[in-house]
Order: sequence, then C-alpha cells, then structure tokens
Amino acid sequence: MERLSFHTEIARNKRNSIILMLSVIIVIIALGYVITLATSPEYFTIIMIFAVIFSISYVLISFYNSDKIALASVNAKPASKEHYRMYHHLVEGICLASGLPKPKLYVMENPQINAFASGRNPQHAVICVTTGALQKLDKHELEGVIAHELSHIANYDIRFMTLTAVLVGMVAIISQIFLRSLFFSSMGRGRGGNDNGKAIFMIIGIILAILAPIAVMLVQLAISRKREYTADSSAVKFIRSPTGLIHALEKIKQNKDMKVSGAVAPLFLAKPGKSSEIFQTHPPLEKRIERLKRM
Repeated sequence: MERLSFHTEIARNKRNSIILMLSVIIVIIALGYVITLATSPEYFTIIMIFAVIFSISYVLISFYNSDKIALASVNAKPASKEHYRMYHHLVEGICLASGLPKPKLYVMENPQINAFASGRNPQHAVICVTTGALQKLDKHELEGVIAHELSHIANYDIRFMTLTAVLVGMVAIISQIFLRSLFFSSMGRGRGGNDNGKAIFMIIGIILAILAPIAVMLVQLAISRKREYTADSSAVKFIRSPTGLIHALEKIKQNKDMKVSGAVAPLFLAKPGKSSEIFQTHPPLEKRIERLKRM
C-alpha cells in the first residue's frame, strides 16, 4: 500500500479547501446578480447595505470573541497547572518543538473523550479537553490529541472556519431578505406592471435563494472535514509518530453515544455518527485511522 506524506496531505487539503471557498463566493455572486436583475436597483441597494453592515458586525464579533463563545457554550473552566500537570507539560513540550506560543488551557466536564481548539490566531488561542480524555487516555494518546488541536491553531483553521461561517451566514441572510422582499413588493405592486423578463429572473432568484443556503452549508461541512485531515497530518509532523493519535481515535470510536453541541461541533476532535458523511462535520473515524496508519 502506498504510504502518504504529511506534506502532500497538507498541501492537497489546503488546495481543496481553497476550491471549496471559491465555490461559496461564486454562489454569493450568482445570487447577488440574479437579485439585481429581479428587483429594482434602489431596493437592492438598501438590501445590500443592510447585509453588508450586518455581515461586518458578525465578522468582528465572531473574530474577536470566537474562543470566549466556544468556551462558554461548553461551560469550560481554566485548567490549573497544579491539578493538570501532565496536560500542561505535554502542551509546553509540543509548543517548544513546533515554535508555537502556549495557548490557554481549559477543561470541560464530560466523561467522553474529546477536545477542541479556538481563537483568532496562535497568539490568542485556547485548547479545551474533556475530563474523559484526561482520565482515559495515556500520555502518548493525549499527546496525539493535543498535537491535533495545536495543528488547528498553527494552520489558522479556526480563523478559516470563522470566515467560512460568515460566508454561509451571509448567503442565508441575503436569501431570506430576498424572499421576504419579493413577498412584500408583490403585495405593493398589485396587478400592474407585469414584466415577463423580470418574472423569469424572479423565479430563478427564488430557486437560488432556497437552494443556496443548503449548498453552502454542505460546502461548510466539506471544508470542516478537509481541515480535520490536515490537522491529523500536521499532528504527525509535530510528534513524529501517528501512533498516539491512532489509539486515541480508536478509543473515541468506541463512544457510540457521544454527543457534541451542533454549534461547536466543527471545532471538536471527533464526532462519531452514523449518518451520511456528506452531512457530517468530521470525516469517518475509520478513514482518519486508515490514513494515519499509512503515514
């Protein structure tokens, strides 16, 4: 079986993620273009001004408070060095070897094995692990999990996913405003001024407004899965061995009843599930384990 190079994997996944990001931008442009043709320029300008103001506010709030929002959503607490000595030592060791600044460390009360990283850049980052991970993983397994989360920080995955979420939210906002504006504008116009050309574009716009949020949501999920593969590859680079992370994922695989909050699901190390991969925030654990074994 052909062995995988983590350098190749990282390059491939980053390239695929850029392609996915471009597809989201194309959807936004197409939707905006159709809306322009289907509505009056004055009304469209008002809509777009509102959407831009709202999206910029959303970007700033998410960008500067993403770590606080994520930690609050799982009720995480700071991990003191006295009570979580090995946790701190492992993070410090990997950070020293990789040249990363040490992130702030947190713990969330949960018997299942999981972890996540958040923050806008390596200088403003946090790592949170569950009490189950600290209790059930040995030193090498916990090291693999921590290396995976530090990889998300080093690769700026959190910033990337925040921007992707903004694009997804922007499409949803524009779609909803467009559908509502059509409803109210049609009531205002009454029976007069029927334009066949504009009606065609309105029909196209309605179809895009309904399908676009679904399409970009699937793109967001695909990007999240790609970033997990990249983080796995980078973790191998940090600790020079895939063994610890493989064993940790195998233990996570046994947690069939694992529950992860939908809002922060893309941040976590893993989310086992039986639904179709296309609707998951993470690639199947079996695929991740198999790829790690080939490194």
